[in-house]
Amino acid sequence: MEIKSTKINSANAEIEATISMDEVNSNIEKIAKELSKTAKVQGFRKGKVPVAIVKKQYGQKLIEDAEAESLRNVMTAGLEELKISNASLIGEPNISKFDKSDDKIEVAIKIAMRPNIELGDVASMVPDFKKPTVEDTAIDARILEIASAQAPLEDIKHNRKMKLGDTAVIDFEGSIDGVLFDGGAGKDHALELGSNSFIPGFEDQLVDVKRDEEVVIKVTFPENYGGDLANKEAEFKVKVNQIKVKAEVEINDELAQKLMQGEENATVEEMKKQIKSQLENESLSKLYQEDLKPKLLEAFVNKLSFDLPEFVVEQEIDMALNKKAGTMSEDEIKELRENTDKLTELRETFREEAIKSVRATFIIDSLAQEKEVKIEEQEVMQTIYYEAMQMGQDPQKSYEQYKAAGYLPAIQMSMVEDRVLTALLNEKIA
Repeated sequence: MEIKSTKINSANAEIEATISMDEVNSNIEKIAKELSKTAKVQGFRKGKVPVAIVKKQYGQKLIEDAEAESLRNVMTAGLEELKISNASLIGEPNISKFDKSDDKIEVAIKIAMRPNIELGDVASMVPDFKKPTVEDTAIDARILEIASAQAPLEDIKHNRKMKLGDTAVIDFEGSIDGVLFDGGAGKDHALELGSNSFIPGFEDQLVDVKRDEEVVIKVTFPENYGGDLANKEAEFKVKVNQIKVKAEVEINDELAQKLMQGEENATVEEMKKQIKSQLENESLSKLYQEDLKPKLLEAFVNKLSFDLPEFVVEQEIDMALNKKAGTMSEDEIKELRENTDKLTELRETFREEAIKSVRATFIIDSLAQEKEVKIEEQEVMQTIYYEAMQMGQDPQKSYEQYKAAGYLPAIQMSMVEDRVLTALLNEKIA
């Protein structure tokens, strides 16, 4: 066997070899002898099957197994020559060449390694910033918002036109092309105008309607509406029975005790302190997510230079290309299939962003190891469950869908990235 191993850079290498057919035939003999001890062939006792019969029975499969063993030997020898451990490899080796003739097989195997990243003084790349401050007016507004949500509804004293924020108590009956549909009717249903809890456009058409009035509301069910109603135009007969508004609330210690149940020091001042802390954390989170984290990750990508595994970049490009294909017409896709130059040109438009994305992934992975940040699958599951419940979805079903689609590693990596960048920013906060 002739082997030539080349280290292209710190993240990529290639192993070229010429395998003689004598070696492949020797492997066939060895595998056939081993198989003869366990093979079940009609007419022969187990362990007594002749090698010639095994070769005839397993023919092509024996050849494939023998060639695979030769390839493994090539890999082992090549890695030893390059002084590369199996632990440093990423992904499966890529057999870029497999030319078979009567007396030999010429192969080329491309391998990728985990990049060696010199992080250096990462802290110096983190920008200086100050924790956001919260004005007293914002604290008062949040307390009023919370209190209003707890306030009871009261009937208006004098009949007037409804406005956004009012709660209309209505009877309604919906039809499509004059035919009533299931679930389209209700009695004394309380609907807050502006809550967007009904079909888009429904609540808007109740604005300026008075108590005891009857109106006809026309809407179109949205495209993503469940069942057979999607995109259907419907007509609702609506009668306003009552108009309710939130009762006025007084901000005092009694309200604080109601909102801070179980706490000994439930006063307005203590409530304001807690609301202030909550608003500060919300503002800080917004600053992190919308400004500091994207800038910090971009700084890492631009300043930290290292070799990237070629196949990982190509995979990232393929994903971007597939996503783009999902937005293209059949004619556009057909044109790409027939014009390889145009397809190559389109692929290359994604290369720069793919390189940045892959570089960011390896940087975050390296930082996570340095900071000892780990996200277990159980935590990923809990995150998916929480978000599903927030959206009124089945948590277990959502998790299984993400898992089946292969999205769990991406979600896990996103959580790792968030935690790593948060830790770096928390260390720099003023």
